[in-house]
Parts: sequence; structure tokens; C-alpha cells
Amino acid sequence: MSQTIAPRVRTVVLLLLAAACALLAGAGPASAHAALTGSDPRQGAVVDKAPAQVSLTFSESVSMDADSLRVFDPRGERVDDGEPSGTSGTTYSVKLHAGLPDGTYTVTYQVVSADSHPVAGAYTFSIGAPSETSVSVYGTQTGDGIVGWLYGLGRYVSYAGFTVLVGGAAFVLACWPRGSGIRAVQRLVVSGWLALTAATLLLLLLRGSYTGSGNLGDVFDLNLLGEVLQTKTGASLVSRLLLLAAAALFVAVLFGAYDKREDEEKRDLTFGLGIGGTVVAAGLAATWAMSEHASVGLQAGLAMPVDVVHLLAMAGWLGGLTALLVTLYRAPADTPLPTVAVRRFSRVAFGSVVALVVTGTYQSWRQLGSWTAFTDTRYGRLLLVKIGLVAVLVGIAYLSRRWTAQLAEAVPAIARQREKEQTDAGTGRKAEDAEAAGKATGASKAAAEASRASKTDEGAARTSKTDEGTTRTAKDSPRSPEATKGSGTSQRAAQLARQRAAVDAARQKRQRDADPHRFGLRRSVLAEAGVAVVLLAVTTVLTQTEPGRTEEEAKAANPSTASPSAPSTGTVTLDMPFDTGSQNGKGVVRVELDPARVGANDMHLYVERPNGNAFDIPEVKVAFTLEAKNIGPLPVVPDRITTGHWSASGVQIPMAGDWEVAVTVRTSDIDQVTVTKNAQIG
Repeated sequence: MSQTIAPRVRTVVLLLLAAACALLAGAGPASAHAALTGSDPRQGAVVDKAPAQVSLTFSESVSMDADSLRVFDPRGERVDDGEPSGTSGTTYSVKLHAGLPDGTYTVTYQVVSADSHPVAGAYTFSIGAPSETSVSVYGTQTGDGIVGWLYGLGRYVSYAGFTVLVGGAAFVLACWPRGSGIRAVQRLVVSGWLALTAATLLLLLLRGSYTGSGNLGDVFDLNLLGEVLQTKTGASLVSRLLLLAAAALFVAVLFGAYDKREDEEKRDLTFGLGIGGTVVAAGLAATWAMSEHASVGLQAGLAMPVDVVHLLAMAGWLGGLTALLVTLYRAPADTPLPTVAVRRFSRVAFGSVVALVVTGTYQSWRQLGSWTAFTDTRYGRLLLVKIGLVAVLVGIAYLSRRWTAQLAEAVPAIARQREKEQTDAGTGRKAEDAEAAGKATGASKAAAEASRASKTDEGAARTSKTDEGTTRTAKDSPRSPEATKGSGTSQRAAQLARQRAAVDAARQKRQRDADPHRFGLRRSVLAEAGVAVVLLAVTTVLTQTEPGRTEEEAKAANPSTASPSAPSTGTVTLDMPFDTGSQNGKGVVRVELDPARVGANDMHLYVERPNGNAFDIPEVKVAFTLEAKNIGPLPVVPDRITTGHWSASGVQIPMAGDWEVAVTVRTSDIDQVTVTKNAQIG
């Protein structure tokens, strides 16, 4: 069974990493954390006269630059005048040109919310009456493309690095001080530091492009980097780099001077390292709390320290779990199983879980605001997934505690068995020594006789030394076969050394797998760590998702439309029979509107005879009317593509609702009919 462990471990790790990548890839661009809660003119409104300005109100403070708020006329030309202005931080306005003609106008915005996430969206309003427009309301996106993907990956790696760095160091100090001398544990903690440092630098370079143009070429724009350093997020990333310098010193002491101390001396140094490490770890956690969700919204002064405790508890549990897993799989075979360390970590994990439950409950209330948000918002549904994963982790941890109890009983028995084996081995060695002494007495007499005989041949041996030296000189010659044979011998020795190293590694692995209790603990800890990988991915996606409370506020402020950052998808298909009264005037017209949402749509029309065959007609027209809002009819004249097929692109639907779709079919110069059907669009 032990020979199959490595392939199984690789398979499990690859599957879990694939699941984590799928979660990160499925997250898409970062959702808006500051939602648009109001506008003047409002979304989809039809006003009698041109407004002097356009105003937007957000659910939390946002930052804007000179080009963040733009207004376009139906032809796609900008009609805003000057830079956006605002005083409260949540409401901004931009002036419009005077004398704007009737038609549909598009407002686009691209800002950065106070919790560091980019927010983009667009909507339309009309002057006089709606009209066709060449501007798509979904033409503006942030956090998309390769830059958005890299930024999301950097966030995940930074969380993972923080977890391994803090949790691994805490495992050594609080659970297993002897682990400071284990090379595998040292590599784990150092890898966490390197991952967090590299990810922080990557986020700092990507930040300007992520919240702005989204172009990868802007990553090394020094002017853009200078602007990022003046923001709250830039300051938090720089602070994190400075704290990582202090963390490097802490790691050097932990695996240097601390490891060289005796057990009694370590106790004195443990307290100082514990205090210093806690301060550095809390500072690193605060760089997230002071720049993201916890820094804005309800009770920010309480939410930030709660978020710090939440992050530290997560690192203590998941990072310590990773360190324990590495110890069980990679520690040398002659290293005694750290049963005491497992029991200590079990208590640390229990305390971490309690802290996570308490702080997570508070964060859930703060970010959701209602029970319905659990199922009605994306944030709530992701939070339910996270709660389920935590429950699974707690269940697996319970099994680990059972293995720990069995280890506590099994290790003393194993120790007594080894002691007995060593005693028996010592007794056997004494008997062998006595027998060897008897043999040596008889051998000494024979040696004396041999000594006398050797004196006779001593003279002859001296005579032969001259010839022997000559022979040795010949053998050592570079061209001699003996020299070539010596080179081959050295290669053979190196090969044997590698084989012995491989055999020794396999022997140590067999020794680690020989203990069934340790083997069972390894499996349960591996399963726990695997679930933790997915849990960390879900947590990363949560930090990039609009809180449920904010999403519900946006829906309440705009009940007639969905959130502008989440367009609906799907195709509306309408089959409408017609009869113009002429000889060949019967048929069916099919209208397909894709994706049937507010904004630009693609429309296809198919005209068929009752038997299903396509046929041409002189003319077909379509009009959309929203009677509930007194909008329309909005005419659309499609272009003929082929026999019985017409299409039109960029069909603008300014507002969601129950739209009446009217199709006028003309089969001759005098025969035509209009058929209608209603459809929910948007």
C-alpha cells in the first residue's frame, strides 16, 4: 500500500488545484463593491427636455478621475462637459452640452470603490423619445482580461502565502519547537514568505492597469505606479512589503539562533519570538483589513480588528495543518512522530475554529443584512459554500483527533518494543564478543608461528620492492589501461552512491508508512488540507464579490432593472403565424432576440410557409413597445441575409419589462399584416 501513496497524493493535489483554478477562473471580473443606487436622470427614464447635468449616487465612497464619468449621444459622440465633481464622496455629477437633441443617451462610469475594487457600468436615458444608439451599455468593463486574471491569481497566492508563513511559524513555536530543525518545515515557511512577497509585488505592479485601462502594457508605467502609491490600496501593499522585511528577520531567527538552542533555552526565546511574530502577523493581516471590505460600511472601526482576528485564525488553522502534513510526509524517518505536537495543534485548531465561527458570524451579518441574501445574492451563495466546506473540515478534524488519541496510546507501546529489541540486541552482541575472544586466543598462537616464518622471507621482499615501484609507475601512466580502469571505478562508485541514496530514501519512506496509526493520521490530514485548498479559493472569490447587502440595496434603488454589471443571458424566441389574405399570404415568422437584455441585442427573423419551407417576402419590419412605461414603438428594419432570413444587430432595449414585439409582414404591394406577441426582456 505504501508504494501507491505518492501517486495518490499527486492525483489528489492536482484535482484540488484544478478545483481551485476553476473557482478562480469562474469568478470572472471583480464584481462592483460600490453599487449604483441612484441617478438623475434615472435609468431608462424618458425626460421632456435635456438635463443640464447627469448625477450618480453610489452605496459607498468612490474615487474618480477626469475621465471616469462620460455621456454619449445616439451617434456615440461625447456630450459631457468638464470633469466630474462631488462633495460627499458617494455622489458625483458631470455637466452636459446645451441644446441636446432628442434621442437615447448612454452614461458610462468607471470608478474605484473605497474597498479597493474597480466598479464599472452604464445605463441609458432618453430625451423626448427613445431612439436607436450606436453605444452599447455593456461596453465598459474593469478587472477583465489577462490583467484581471493575473490580479485574481495574485490575490489567491498572497492569501496562501500568508497562511503558510504565519501558520507554519505558529506551528513550530506553539506546537513543536523541535520542528525548527526539520528541513521540510523550514522550506515550507520560507516558501510562504517568498510567495507572499512575490504576489504583493505583482499586485502592486498590476494595480494601476487593473483599475484603469486593463492593458498589460501599462504594468510598468512609472507614472501609473506613482498614482497607485498615493491610494489606500497602494499604501497597504507597500506597508505589507515593509512588514515582510521584518518577517524575514523573524524567520531567520526562528530557523537559526532558535534552532541551535537547547530545549530549556528555547523556552526563554519562545516568548519573545511569540510576541514579535504575533505583532508582525497582525500587521500583515491589517494590510487586508484596512483596504478591503472591513474598511467601509457598517461599524468599520469594529470590523477591521474582527477581520484581523479572522485572518489570523484562518492562518493558524490551515497553515498549521499544512505544516503538520509536511511533517508527516517529509520529515526524516528517524525523527520521532510528534504526538505531543499533534495534540497541541489539535487544541490550537479548535481555538481557531471557534474564533472563525464567531468572527465569521459577525462578518456574515455585516455583509448580508438579511436571511434572504443567502440565496438571492451571489455573495450569499458563495458564503453558503464556504460554510459547507468549513463543516466538512471540522468533520475531518474530528477524525484526526481520534487518530491523535490512538497515537497517544500506541507510541509508548512502540517505544517499549524498541527498547526491548535494543536490549536483546545488546545481549546478543555480548555473546558474540565472548566467542570472538576465544577464537582470538587460538589465533594468536598461529600468528606467532607465521611471524617467525615471515622473517625468513623479509629479505626477499626488500629485493622485490624496486621492481614493484617500477610496475606501479607504469600503472599510473595516463595512457595505461590501469588508469582508464581507475576512472571507470570512480564512475561506478558515484553510481553506487546514487543507488544507495535512493535505497536509503525508499527505506525511510517504508519506515514512515510502517506505522498504521501514523498512516491513518496522514490520510485524514491530507483530506483536510485538500478541502482547505478549495476553501481558500472560495474565500478569495468572496473578497472579489459584491456583498449581499450592497447588491440588495442596488436592487431596491433600481427595481425595474437588474444590476448593470450583471447582464442577463439567454435568447427569446417568438413564433407568430400570419395571414395577409392573399393566395400565398400564410406563413410563420420567427423572431429571435439574443441575449434579450437591456442594451444591445442581435435580432434574427425567419419567414416560413406552413410546411416549414423558407420563402422571401418584399418587406418585414419590427417595432418594440413598453406600454407600462409609455416607451415606443421603437422601429427596427432588419437586413435581408438569405432566403427567408433577415437580421439586425445593435437593437437597443432601454429598459427591462414586458415588451410588445410587433412584426409587419408584406407579401405583395397591397397585402400586409401586423402580428404581435409579448416577451419579457431584460
